[in-house]
Amino acid sequence: MPLPVDQANLAPHPFPLRSVSPDLAHRLETLVNASADPSRAWNYLSDLHAAFPDYLGRLHDPQLHWLITVFTYSRFLSEELLRRPDGLESVDDLDRLFSAEQYGDRLRDLLGTRGGAPPQALDLAFFRRRELLRLVLRDALAFAPLPEITEELSNLADAILDCALHGILNELTPRYGTPRDCGGDVDAHFAIVALGKLGGGELNYSSDIDLMFLYGGPGETTGPEKITNQEFFKKVANRLTNLLSTYTTAGLCYRVDLRLRPEGALGDVCISLARAEEYYAKRARDWELQMLIKARIAAGDRALGEQFLSTVEPLIYSTTLDFSTIETMSATRERIGEKLAAKRLGPNEHDVKLTRGGIRDIEFLVQCLQRLHGGRDPWLRHGGTMLALRRLLDKDLLSQTEYARLLGAYTFLRHVEHRLQFEDDRQTHVLPVDPFGLDRLARRLPLTLQPGMTPSAQLMQDLNQHLENVQVIYERIVHAQRPLYYALIPSATPPAADVVRILSEPNTEQAAPSGFTPRLLQQLERMSPSLARRLRESPPRRNSKIFECFLEKLLENAPFLQLLESHDILTGNVIQLFELSPYLSAQLIRSPELLEEVRLVADYPNRRWAFEGLAAPLNDTGALRRFFRREMLRIQARSICAQEPVFQTLDRTSALAEFVIARSYRIALEQSLDRAAHDATASKPFDAPQSEMIVVALGRLGMREFDLGSDADLTFIVPDSEATRLKFWTRVAEHLIDILTAYTGDGTLLSLDTRLRPNGREGMLVQTESAYKEYFANKAEAWEGIAYMKARGVAGDLERATAFLTALQQVDWRRYGQSGRSKRDLRQMRSRLEREQGSINPLKAGSGGYYDADFILMYLRLKGAGLFFKSLNTPERIDIVEKMGHLDRQDAEFLLKAATFYRALDHALRLVFGHPKESVPSSPAERDMLSELTQRWTERGPEPPSLETELHSLQLQMRRLFDRIFY
Repeated sequence: MPLPVDQANLAPHPFPLRSVSPDLAHRLETLVNASADPSRAWNYLSDLHAAFPDYLGRLHDPQLHWLITVFTYSRFLSEELLRRPDGLESVDDLDRLFSAEQYGDRLRDLLGTRGGAPPQALDLAFFRRRELLRLVLRDALAFAPLPEITEELSNLADAILDCALHGILNELTPRYGTPRDCGGDVDAHFAIVALGKLGGGELNYSSDIDLMFLYGGPGETTGPEKITNQEFFKKVANRLTNLLSTYTTAGLCYRVDLRLRPEGALGDVCISLARAEEYYAKRARDWELQMLIKARIAAGDRALGEQFLSTVEPLIYSTTLDFSTIETMSATRERIGEKLAAKRLGPNEHDVKLTRGGIRDIEFLVQCLQRLHGGRDPWLRHGGTMLALRRLLDKDLLSQTEYARLLGAYTFLRHVEHRLQFEDDRQTHVLPVDPFGLDRLARRLPLTLQPGMTPSAQLMQDLNQHLENVQVIYERIVHAQRPLYYALIPSATPPAADVVRILSEPNTEQAAPSGFTPRLLQQLERMSPSLARRLRESPPRRNSKIFECFLEKLLENAPFLQLLESHDILTGNVIQLFELSPYLSAQLIRSPELLEEVRLVADYPNRRWAFEGLAAPLNDTGALRRFFRREMLRIQARSICAQEPVFQTLDRTSALAEFVIARSYRIALEQSLDRAAHDATASKPFDAPQSEMIVVALGRLGMREFDLGSDADLTFIVPDSEATRLKFWTRVAEHLIDILTAYTGDGTLLSLDTRLRPNGREGMLVQTESAYKEYFANKAEAWEGIAYMKARGVAGDLERATAFLTALQQVDWRRYGQSGRSKRDLRQMRSRLEREQGSINPLKAGSGGYYDADFILMYLRLKGAGLFFKSLNTPERIDIVEKMGHLDRQDAEFLLKAATFYRALDHALRLVFGHPKESVPSSPAERDMLSELTQRWTERGPEPPSLETELHSLQLQMRRLFDRIFY
């Protein structure tokens, strides 16, 4: 209930009390003087009475109370009542919580009064506004607690989504028919997955609704105008988005945000179930998995949506108590962006969502604990923050005090958020700065006013106390685990949590001209004078605040600081890394001991990578991970600091990946042999294998162009003589996969993809040589055969691998090259990739992208008898086909230039972001880093054109060459 109003606020009012009965005048004065904003209430009452003189006399006491409550709490609803006051008379059941089904019935009743036509944007916006009137009254008059209000707001959105979806499907089906799967026997369905606050069932009054659209799979419709399922459901998704977000005289219904879908803004507006599952299994970043904690089915086909959720749920939750998971999540760029947005607020502004200890921190903390413990205890998996807090308490993952303080803070902050938003139906979380606005907000809140405190002072005191409580708990739960933060997480999005903390905190010190604070420079002067002088004279040109975070860590570790003090070249190289690679910077912040690897780059610029003598003992997989981590950082640091040609860097990275796969294979084989020999449950003695398995790499690793963040495509093949031991070799392969992909404090070794085996996921993990040859001779699709043109043995019997791949290449050539089918098949395959992936991944799959060059080289190689080469990267492939006479010199030079630029840009993106990116980012700072990196590895002039200009020019030329060769 609102706080009592000071008598000073009871100013003269414009309402003509003499124009109404004495009884009504008394009732009005009593209610208005007890309201949160008497002055505004009188103004609205005066306007309403002037427009509808008889209206107030028709209202009974509760309705009169409701009217004045709306007038003092919500400007946009007050304006609505001035236009249509009869809306107040339709308010009912203030003490009931309506389900989505009940809201659906109310919406259908409304549409029925308008002739039953398909819902229009105005219908939906009007219905939402009508129901918000009821919900604001339930909220302001304390008819319902916060969990009920947020649940009802979510139910209302679900009902509107469901009604809108059915209306659109009913409109489209007569024209296009029913979508069917590829076989034409089963209907294809559509599901709306809610994310964010709507997904958690905790929507606020004026929030965007975060949605993802799914459909069943490929096929086509059955109607007069047949289109593909993808085209049909894309129309559904676009119409639905437009219907909800169209402005009307009743405002808009909802702002729809689709940026959380797979591939973000570059992804398709709707995605098939299979592609969504593949994305989250292989390419989703950690924050995208965290976001799925709140995912639920809001409308559409529930079975389809539940199938998706059941597939992705195991990916969300960790099965160990590895707190480095928190490091990954807390370091997402989204989180940094929001914190920086909070920093840009004015000096007296407070954002209850993004400020430290605010709504976002509470939600983040809850999700961290859910991910860490939800793998062991599925009961903790719930999208709602308030219920999740209760379950964490029940499992003793929060103390009673922590629970009470977090719940109290969350409830208080959400009440503030709601009162900010239902004033003007505007998405805001910022408290008013002016004293009157802050005082009016305080009077609308359920505060307990202490003696001598004004409402606004009480509000700020309570706010600061709640924020402090959350910060203390956040520090105790998250940062108490600090020693585990400094494990390498190869898939982490930089920068590290300490960088997030530094960027989040207000900078109270004036920075020196070098970009560093005087305090830091003074400390450096005492402990490392040469380094301090170097930084004063040549500070980093960008990312100086992140570098300052790194230096502060070194001040706590004298040996590492001395390393920089005594190595001027090393210092220059480290500055380059911080200027050009946020990802590598984050690793150095986590693990300053990696400075030694950067020193080796500086001290031994021409050192050859000879892995065999440097790795861990045979069975020490932890040491193998640490070795991989160090070597990978050294290779990438050399790429930047020594400006090593990009294909040479990719060759080094490939050699490192090949080494750890071979070593892991040896570990898996030795341990499997030992277990088999000592298996007490075996019915007969173990028949030891006579030959070894072949581990074949395809894709980028197969062609020696493996890079930071690449997947390793592996297949497992055994000689026909080992067919009776397939079970044993499958255990070896599975153990190898476990070693390479196990998530530990030292991170994973590699991300693997094993689906390129015969029959894909349905095929056996390990198959014989004859099974491969038979499959590729008779069953394989063109793209499968061509994939093995980038194949190389990386572990096991390498001599046999070369012989097998040579024979398999001849099968490929006889089927595709000799028959002349390769040009047509490759052209069709390339067109399909462009249609399906071009908008998502323009750098590779778009017109003139890298795939054009790749398909040109594959075709010309097949044309030249498809000879197998044990090792062949892109420059070598270009050289071979030119020498075979299939490519003239000018085209060969262009192909090499374009391929080098494409790989350089791709490599630069990985160094900046720590993972593959499908397009050039929009951020000027990120583009600046990419441009400088790319220039180091390509022949660009002293004043090169912009990345976008050069990329566009190369893509146009590449597509012209592609068309000339294939058409």
